[in-house]
Amino acid sequence: MAQGICELLWLKMILEDLKIKSDESMRLYCDNKSSIRIARNPVQHDRTKHFEVDRDFIKEKLDSDLICTPYVSSQDNVADLLTKGLNSTNFEKFIFKLGMIDVHSPT
Repeated sequence: MAQGICELLWLKMILEDLKIKSDESMRLYCDNKSSIRIARNPVQHDRTKHFEVDRDFIKEKLDSDLICTPYVSSQDNVADLLTKGLNSTNFEKFIFKLGMIDVHSPT
């Protein structure tokens, strides 16, 4: 999530340089409910001590309403096409959503 936020901040700076401004929170979609809960909860847990700095950075951006982290289920996460092995139904659905075609198909 911290890397994604850095990318969003970089994109925001580029858009501002191009005179495109938005006051809306940037959305960083996440398919991990535990990560979202840890980012929003300031309580220190033994399992989270190795990424305390990242957690504080994420919490700061969430508290300032610069970003929001809506949950997206795996059934709707198009990024899974590029990162996971999918069943044929989800694979075809995501291919269609991305507008991809099979150039080797006879039709």
